Amino acid sequence: MIRKVAWQILRSGVPSPLREVDRRLKMGEFDPRDAGLLRRLVGIETRHRGTLRAVVRHLARRKPKPELGAHLHLGLAQILFFDRIPDHAAVSETLLAVNRTIGQSKVRVVNGILREALRNCSVGTTGDPRRDFPGRDLHWSGPLFRDPEEHPFLWAEDALSIPSHLMKRWSKRYGWDKACELGTYFLAEPPLVVRAVARSRDEVRSELEALELEFRDAAHAGSFVLDPASTHALTSCDAFREGRITIQGESASSAAELLGVEANETVLDLCAAPGGKTSVLAGTGARVVASDSGFERLGLLGSTLERLRLLEDVSVVCAQGARAFRPSSFDAALIDAPCSNTGVLGARPGARWRFGPKSLASLAELQSTLLEEGARAVRPGGRLVWSTCSLEPEENAQRVRAFLEAHSTWTLEEERESLPGPDGPIDGGYAARLRRGS
Repeated sequence: MIRKVAWQILRSGVPSPLREVDRRLKMGEFDPRDAGLLRRLVGIETRHRGTLRAVVRHLARRKPKPELGAHLHLGLAQILFFDRIPDHAAVSETLLAVNRTIGQSKVRVVNGILREALRNCSVGTTGDPRRDFPGRDLHWSGPLFRDPEEHPFLWAEDALSIPSHLMKRWSKRYGWDKACELGTYFLAEPPLVVRAVARSRDEVRSELEALELEFRDAAHAGSFVLDPASTHALTSCDAFREGRITIQGESASSAAELLGVEANETVLDLCAAPGGKTSVLAGTGARVVASDSGFERLGLLGSTLERLRLLEDVSVVCAQGARAFRPSSFDAALIDAPCSNTGVLGARPGARWRFGPKSLASLAELQSTLLEEGARAVRPGGRLVWSTCSLEPEENAQRVRAFLEAHSTWTLEEERESLPGPDGPIDGGYAARLRRGS
């Protein structure tokens, strides 16, 4: 029962719910329809968790325990944010899952809250930010969210499901309107970006047209933007299975290309899994060494390279950082660093709930080590690209400038910061190319 599996994942409190979905899908036999529903249930709950908490806070007599709260969130998510599940089916399936997991005694409680939510929801918008659901043609009967005039950051946590401390940072950096635009954008599952691999854009366009999939050209050359509902059709087609196309964001592709790799150069790709950037580097004819830690990540990397017919062209190494490599032994290095993921909160919604001072401090130590070790592996005159899928300056420009201040032989050649949005790249992030003096 898919809703039971979704409930188990949310009740467990795992920090990366969608990663847990992937793990469950590998463990069991799920048909494509059930797999898609599970991913959508967990993804929507995670993206809209702040709003779901606000509804429960408004309707429940007391804060529910985690096992009850997870059921309420899943039921409310279907009522408020699913367009293809009838309300009666959302309620009945949720009650069935409640009965099978935490018992008949809780069925009446959940039924009452879900039906009260249905009575309070109406189609259309009112212009009142305390009542309207951002990104939805839906409003509540009375004030639901905290007043944005009095508590703007708490309103953002309720209505946009962006934690208040993260919204404060964005508002200070980009202004309130842009911060709200980012938060609204991250409420939805982002489109897919498909990149052609060793094929022309016209050849890939013909294959996508033959699949009768709707798509448009991406700003990045050789890439296309598709609706996320096309995921199963795309990953099942010959072009994907045979490695002629791959799913990769525009900012991610751009970061690998920024390194400016040429044929026969020796290139180190640190933190290489799942392998998208590695494939860009290998496609240049360079001798690529792809490194990552842990067998699970190496398995992802190997699977990607095998599908793209690049496994024999890349040396895959299990290593933590760059300590395993001789100093000055590479012409160039790419460090796609572990980060807060705040530029891709639509695709990785759980990252918003993990973000905070402690997580940033923990990442800072790892990032500093990776940059130091990666730089030592580059020969004099060589290049290094530091990239993240974060919007936070501590992980991006500030990290690069701190390194440059401590290493006078290195200089900054170019840096790029991308803010995601409907008119921009699908994924946000940062990349900087540095050069070591000769």
